[in-house]
Order: sequence, then C-alpha cells, then structure tokens
Amino acid sequence: MGALRMRVDHPSVVVIYHFYPHYRKPVVEALASSSRADFTFVGDDHEYLHSIEPATLGPDVRFRLAPTHHLFGPFMWQWGAIAWAVRSGFDTVIMHAVPHWPCTWIGGLLARMLGRRVFFWGHGYLSRPRGLKGLLRRLFYAVPTDHMVYSRLAKAYLVASGWPAERVHVIWNSLDTEAQARVREAHTADDTRRIRTELFGEAETPVIICTSRLIPMRRLDLLLEAVARLQGQGVPANVVLVGDGPERAALQAQAQQLGVRVHFEGACYDEARLGALIMSSNVTVSPGKTGLTAVHSIGYGIPVVSHDDPDDQGPEYEAIIPGRTGSLYRRGDVASLADAIKPWLAGAITVPQVRAACIAFVERFWNPAYQRRAIERAVCGQPADDLFDRKEVV
Repeated sequence: MGALRMRVDHPSVVVIYHFYPHYRKPVVEALASSSRADFTFVGDDHEYLHSIEPATLGPDVRFRLAPTHHLFGPFMWQWGAIAWAVRSGFDTVIMHAVPHWPCTWIGGLLARMLGRRVFFWGHGYLSRPRGLKGLLRRLFYAVPTDHMVYSRLAKAYLVASGWPAERVHVIWNSLDTEAQARVREAHTADDTRRIRTELFGEAETPVIICTSRLIPMRRLDLLLEAVARLQGQGVPANVVLVGDGPERAALQAQAQQLGVRVHFEGACYDEARLGALIMSSNVTVSPGKTGLTAVHSIGYGIPVVSHDDPDDQGPEYEAIIPGRTGSLYRRGDVASLADAIKPWLAGAITVPQVRAACIAFVERFWNPAYQRRAIERAVCGQPADDLFDRKEVV
C-alpha cells in the first residue's frame, strides 16, 4: 500500500477535483497562499450534475480548467484528471477520491507508475467494507500512497484494513469560518426576535432549524413527527427548513396534517442570511445522515441533534459531542429524537456556555487553517498528526 514515506521540501502539488464546490473556496485559497508547497488546482468551472453551487476562486489561486463529462448514473469522465496526474513538473498528486469515476483510478495508477506520491482526498470508508462493494473499495483505496480523510472513524476503518496509521491523515472538513465570525459578531438578540417574528409572527416559541437539501435520506419527516410529539407534551417549537428538493411538497403536506408550523426558506447561499437564521434558532436537527450541516451550525454556536449510527453518517457527525455540542438519538426512533431535542428547547442547557463550546470546537479543528496545516504536513512527507482527544471538549 504505497511507497515508503519520505520528507519533501517545498513539493509541487496538483490538486484534481471534478469541480470545487462553494464551501471549498476558503481551504483552496488557504492552500494557494502556502509557503511550504506550491499548489495548482485542476477542475471544471461549473457544478457536476447540478449538485451544488461552484466556488468563485480568487486571482491568487492557480486554477486550470479540466471539463467533466457525464457518462451515466453516477459515472463521470474527466480527461484532465489523467492528463494532469501524469503531467511533468509535479511530484505530488492529490485526487478527489470517488471510486465510480474511472479517470481517478487511471490517473492515480499512472501517477504511481511515474514515481509520484498520490493522495486521495475524500471520505474514505464511511462504514466497514463488506461484500463485492467492499472489495472494490479496497482495491480503489489501495491506489494512492496516502489518504486524507474527514474523520477519525474513516481512519480507523482504513487502519483496520491494513493501512499504516501515519499515512492516513485526518484533515477534517471546513466552511468559511472567517465569514461566519463576521456574521456572528454582527448578530444581536434584537435580530433573533425580528427574524422569529418575520417567520412566525411571534418570537417566544423556540425554533428548530435544518439546512439541507430536502431529500429522503435526511429523514426530515422524523423531525416533524418529533416536533408534533413534543407539542403534545406541552413543549412547542417552530421549524425552519433551509433548502429545496423533491421532498418539499410531501413535507409541507405532513406539516399541515400534524399541525406543525414550518417555514420553508428554500435554497439559500447568502451566508449572512443563513447565519442569521441559524443563530435565531435553539438547535439544528438533522435526523438522517448529516454532513457539513453539523459543522455549519456548530460554527455559529448552535448545537446539533442527529442519529447515533456511525455506519450511516457523514464524517462531520463527529463534531457532535453529546451534551456539549449537541445530542445523538437512536436512529429512526421518533420518541428518542423528541427526547434528544427537548433539553435544547426547555432551557435545561446554559446557552452562553453551549455557544462558546461549539464555536471553540470549530475554531480548533473544523476550519480551513487546520486543514491547510494538515495537508501541508502530509504533502511535505510528515506522518499524520491528528491526535485528537474528545475529552478536551467534554
């Protein structure tokens, strides 16, 4: 599984992605300013399969266009992923790790044959590899010399499959924490009252929010059932759903049937508006698989509730420290979900302490500066340095 590790002074690195989503902009620009390595970024200039808004990268980013082409289903082709992986002038290749993209297999293997160090930047294993799919993923994850993954659990799975721990780098994930800090500093208690009144006609009822595409895997139907259950217990709550998707009509009908007040904000990429909505809420609830939704909310000081099954979670769920930055409930259990939400609505938790703990956690680990340091360390040939003890924040 890869060549022996070696120290490299000021490596020349090409980072190959299908395209750079808007949330990658801060870390891309942080890497572009690195004094320890030279980074070139390759990808398309528009989204893949209308998935998410692309980033508009700054002038200091060395960006090279490599168009993507949809084949069928989840399969995509990108000639540039191969061409840039073997292009002269680079000693290190970082590739977005998606196993159903043939160009990643080919480009990674060819780069290895040319003696280059290849890093896969991606989720790694989200669950224990099993069956034929697990075998294919084992083959795919054997392509690079090192891995850069978003969570300690993904690292544990790779180590259990035979990877040396020092060559699996936990780089976490991040959003624009500087923009979040500006929005946080500008937000006031009067803003919270104004927004709640704007959305629901009054400001006293606690608010639950979720920022996510409205798709089945998010299980927002469970959220509405849990809120109805809480209302039956005398614990009222209003709900804000930020995002759009095929489940919207069904959720609107369910909310009306259950008598749950829900504001459907629709898709929103305005960070000032998003931040104001999140900070005007008591808690974010993401009943299904959660990802950057958790980091986004915790970065604004708002705790997150999600389910407790790590094999059906996004890596960012590791940002949820029960009782500190959020709560976990038994997956699929509405009663358990209602119980996990209730303390955040009833004032059982001291809000200033919760907000401070949430923000401090993101500022320490889930941010572009941490990602840059971890990636620089990796490409300069140093072993993984991700010794993170959850006790530090509990």
